[in-house]
Amino acid sequence: MIKLDPSILQTVTKPARYTGGELNAVHKNHEDVDCRFALSMPDVYEVGMSNLGLKILYEVLNERQDTVAERVYAPWLDMEDKMREHNIPLYALESFTPIKEFDFVGFSLQYEMIYTNVLNMLDLANIPLWQKDRTENDPFIVGGGPCVYNVEPVADFFDFFVIGEGEEVLNEIVDTFITWKKQGKVGGRQGFLKELAKLDGIYVPSLYEVHYNEDNTFKEILPLCPEAKPVINKRVIKNFRDSFAIKKPVLPYIDIVHDRVMLELFRGCTRGCRFCQAGISYRPVRERTADRLRTIAKEMLDNTGYNEMSLTSLSSADYTCLGEIVDDLMEDYKNKRVSFSLPSLRIDSFSIDLAHKMQQVRKSGLTFAPEAGTQRLRDVINKGVTEENLMEATGAAFRHGWKTVKLYFMMGLPTETDEDIIGIAELGAKVAKLYRYITKRRDIRVTVSVSCFVPKPFTPFQWFPQNTLEEFHRKQQLLKSHITDRSIQFNYHTATTSILEGTISRGDRRLSKVIYQAWLDGAKFDGWSEEFKYDVWMNAFAKCNIDPYFYNMREYKFDEKLPWEHTTPGVSKKFLLREYEKATKGELTRDCRHGNCNACGICPTLDTDMDTIK
Repeated sequence: MIKLDPSILQTVTKPARYTGGELNAVHKNHEDVDCRFALSMPDVYEVGMSNLGLKILYEVLNERQDTVAERVYAPWLDMEDKMREHNIPLYALESFTPIKEFDFVGFSLQYEMIYTNVLNMLDLANIPLWQKDRTENDPFIVGGGPCVYNVEPVADFFDFFVIGEGEEVLNEIVDTFITWKKQGKVGGRQGFLKELAKLDGIYVPSLYEVHYNEDNTFKEILPLCPEAKPVINKRVIKNFRDSFAIKKPVLPYIDIVHDRVMLELFRGCTRGCRFCQAGISYRPVRERTADRLRTIAKEMLDNTGYNEMSLTSLSSADYTCLGEIVDDLMEDYKNKRVSFSLPSLRIDSFSIDLAHKMQQVRKSGLTFAPEAGTQRLRDVINKGVTEENLMEATGAAFRHGWKTVKLYFMMGLPTETDEDIIGIAELGAKVAKLYRYITKRRDIRVTVSVSCFVPKPFTPFQWFPQNTLEEFHRKQQLLKSHITDRSIQFNYHTATTSILEGTISRGDRRLSKVIYQAWLDGAKFDGWSEEFKYDVWMNAFAKCNIDPYFYNMREYKFDEKLPWEHTTPGVSKKFLLREYEKATKGELTRDCRHGNCNACGICPTLDTDMDTIK
């Protein structure tokens, strides 16, 4: 057990990040359990504590009598310095046990820019960074989360990955571990990993061998033993209606990013935006009933004392019984000053009356995501909304008293032209003008936020090249020059970060040495703009003799083998190619929740179906 000197905590920012002891945290005697699991989001406490997936897995594991799950996050720079200075190993918040003493350390890989944090945390824990260097005395390092649909760039650092949803398979992993342990750990670490590989949804990189073509492209990945499956399909919770739900989320002592109760309405999205990996990887749609949600909401609010709740999903406004659940919750908590919010409004399904009702307690700004500045490009990406939809929604909002609107866009989308970029400025100006026309006032604030497109695996745009850094900069300045209305605030993401994300997201195992080199040279907290060191990364690529642009700025061939196709969400390549062709023609694909099946292949591959409330 680690004992922190109070003098150390007095010298760092936000010491409550490192002290534990929060309400609803679970404390167990390690001597009384057979399996010890450390769960981590490799980012600071405020970010990690906001992760819904880890909250679920924390309660799933701790419901078992034979298992303890504890939390660990990345210490900020000042605390890391103190830990290294005083030889304090990375520890779990519940028991202050060094992470190295756990059986498993699980990392939620939410985006590519936290990979160096994983290495830094392993180093702080005195755990060998490379899988091949770990001994029988080291914990198993497991990865999960959205990035598992191409983990090849970090495959050599992990013992195994969970592909897909983890609630059920995590229990199977623990069962397999306890059996292996009680039987005398037959075959050592590799013996256990081979047993895991038999489970659906488990990828063990060390059980595969990768080959490349002479032109440097990926050739194939071959299993090295019978236990290793050629293709690993994701795990999916088929009966989501009655599946495990959070009851007692840990309550932090300090503000976190999402400092509220998160009520998960449903999983999946069938809108079919062609740039969106989540829309593919979380399919099929599976909903909870309004009665079940009402019960879950009561348990969480009673056990936390929060006065704010977010009705969360990929596209919350698409929930079949949204009006019913909102009415129920508003009635249940009308005298308790609990506010409710929808974090993901769509323009075409937006009900201003519903939003007005929900924000009677606490009113905030509205956010919409047109994604593109012209109808042509919105059709290319299959956004399925029009300028008229946006004007109707914002106009209704202005009539109900809103005067702050955020509009999210992307630049660098396939087939994009300068006209599309200028269209972003024109659309923002039209929204501001509409406010002045309706209200006869000028106190409107429109925020235009523009991110850089990154081609992602298992999307119809996975074959498209990414814009160059120079092109992104040119487009940002072009857009800036056309925003002349002072009521419009223009925010844009750092293009260098997106360029690196594009390289890693379509990378292969050869990038592991680049990630390692970048970490050695000081890269960490790359998702934080003030800490991101683009030059360090480019130097790391040069030291490793790897061209970063080979991965993100070339157009992939349709018959080319891709390094991520063996860990799949179940979508068929035929469907992705069909959507690619429709994108180039500007043709829309209808949401399969409201029409015929689009034959994406996920339901039959995973032996499941959409489950919506009738």
